[in-house]
Amino acid sequence: MKHQFNFCPNCATELQQLTADEDGGPKVRTRCPACNWTHWNNPTPVLAAVIEMPDRNGDLLLARNAAWPGRFFGLITGFMEAGETPEGGIAREVLEETSLTVDSVKLIGVYDFQRMNQVIIAYHVVAHGEIKLSPELAEYKIVSPHEVKCWPAGTGQALAEWLTSRGITPQWLDLPPRRPSEG
Repeated sequence: MKHQFNFCPNCATELQQLTADEDGGPKVRTRCPACNWTHWNNPTPVLAAVIEMPDRNGDLLLARNAAWPGRFFGLITGFMEAGETPEGGIAREVLEETSLTVDSVKLIGVYDFQRMNQVIIAYHVVAHGEIKLSPELAEYKIVSPHEVKCWPAGTGQALAEWLTSRGITPQWLDLPPRRPSEG
């Protein structure tokens, strides 16, 4: 993955791909040759919610991000903020993005999403209320757990795991193969 910094945030020297000895041996990373600052490029934690709505027959809410091409609907996701727990963060995201009131939050699992350098922490969220989308989301749909189709990426894997825990055999979307430039 290409580094996201060109200059050192400490001393403004141009960053380089440099090798240094670390605990696991020599490692090439984006580093400052002047002050030895290192960009670790650690994965970003992303929170995701399988939202179940008891006031709508236990159906699930999926949404389409306004920035996504096409009409793909996925889970509500967002970045955890400093000073909040993952559970508090996903409750905040659900409220901010859908206006739904969260009644309970339970961990489904943790999934890698290496293409975006993310670690997804997925929760089963029980919520209710009137759905009002934030500007981040273009539209939503309500889907029965028995009809929802999973996708072969981090959040889709979380949805499949939740369905399986409910005794439902996941159905999978038939997606075209990724082009090499999409990783």
